Amino acid sequence: MEEKNKIGLIPATFMVAGNMMGSGVFMLPANLAGIGSIAIWGWIVTTIGAIALALVFSKLTQIYPAAGGPYAYAKKAFGPYMGYQTNLIYWLANVVGNVGLAVAGLGYLTTFFPVLNDPLVMALAQIAVIWFFTYANILGPNVVAKIQSMTTSFALIPIIGIAIFGWFWFNPETYMQGWNVTGKSDMNAFAMTLNFTLWAFIGVESASVSTAVVKNPTKNVPIATVTGVIIAAICYILSSSVIMGIIPNKELISSSAPFSQAVSIALGQKAGDIVALCAAIGCLGSLGGWTLLVGQTAQAAANDGLFGRMFACENDKGVPATGLAIVATIMTAQVLATMSPTASAQFGKIASIAVILTLLPYIYSAVAIKIIGREKMSAKQGVFYTAVGLIAAFYSMAAMIGSDPSQTRWALMFVIATVIFYELSENRQLEMAGKNEKITCVVPRWIRHITLLVTIAALILTFWISFKDEENLQHRFKSHFPIVEKTDTLTTNQGEKND
Repeated sequence: MEEKNKIGLIPATFMVAGNMMGSGVFMLPANLAGIGSIAIWGWIVTTIGAIALALVFSKLTQIYPAAGGPYAYAKKAFGPYMGYQTNLIYWLANVVGNVGLAVAGLGYLTTFFPVLNDPLVMALAQIAVIWFFTYANILGPNVVAKIQSMTTSFALIPIIGIAIFGWFWFNPETYMQGWNVTGKSDMNAFAMTLNFTLWAFIGVESASVSTAVVKNPTKNVPIATVTGVIIAAICYILSSSVIMGIIPNKELISSSAPFSQAVSIALGQKAGDIVALCAAIGCLGSLGGWTLLVGQTAQAAANDGLFGRMFACENDKGVPATGLAIVATIMTAQVLATMSPTASAQFGKIASIAVILTLLPYIYSAVAIKIIGREKMSAKQGVFYTAVGLIAAFYSMAAMIGSDPSQTRWALMFVIATVIFYELSENRQLEMAGKNEKITCVVPRWIRHITLLVTIAALILTFWISFKDEENLQHRFKSHFPIVEKTDTLTTNQGEKND
């Protein structure tokens, strides 16, 4: 790219911040409410850890500009097996995280469709959404690009709006009453917040992709990266803290749409509905792009012999349709395995698992910077980035220690199991040795038809269970209007306070 077409420091900074402030944060206030408003310390420490990680990845991009991100760095520093393990774990983390987007988006639609509070209806709706975007991807990347270009900006409206204007309705008493509700020490509660707060910064490694389009990248990319992370962090901290000072802790814990509920209390139901719609559109729209990303990642791994041949097969649109269908199947299993009484509880499980899986590639990359950069950095740079890498690595380990012990145990069991999978990968790479041609297998047309049929079947089941009899429907609607009841209670309490 010509120098005149590249962007300067300020546009690069806002690009980083905009990419960071995705849709996954919309359920976090409800999850953090289960710990308490002490989460503000977790946000601050996580911001420091995210800045360290961002610096690590921006420097790694400069000293070793290889495709593959964490996979490439782990392979270069620690060998083929560690590269394979990193690739598999990182890919699975993104697959799991995609389910979180479906949960968050549909959670905000409960404002309009209270029947989604039924765990089975919610699960079927999630499956329908997952397979719909899989089908959209199979039709071609242009379809998804058009959908996502129309929806991405919607996600930023609630986050920035609450962070700036929510303070007019902030109540310090409400905030402090929910300081630490875990029943454990403040230190334990603080450690528990690290896993959840890191979720908002997942993808910090993608900030380094701006290197190719930024003027004077050696100087500007690290500055833009750090500043962009700080801007995103400020919006996260302010919006999350404001919501904890508007909605009482007990209500916030069970909220399926915390941003919308906070705005409803402040400005009324119509304003809350607008925010809910923006959040839902932003979350569900981004799911299409992330689905395409995990499909392409698996295809690249298959072309390298790391994944099975089926992940590399393309349809007539050049899309790895079989791989996308496999991803959708894994995501469906994840939905059924994490079914919960509330959307916030389900989101908490999914976010925690995704973060745990992502932490290992982060740790490997943080350590790899010293090994890869040994001969490519000056002595002063070596000392600085070694220190930054250690901060990033220790933060990542602290976040893992504070995670759910059961989920961490099973995640580490999966990591150990990658040794078995690696044997299959090694055999495949030996078969491919000396063959430079690209894998050319055609996806059967019935894959697309099956994808559409699953989408339709999930939608039919969703509506059938929701509306199978009028009496059951009326019962569900009457039992799922938390916003109305909470508004009445808040009004009564406010009246008593004024009296």
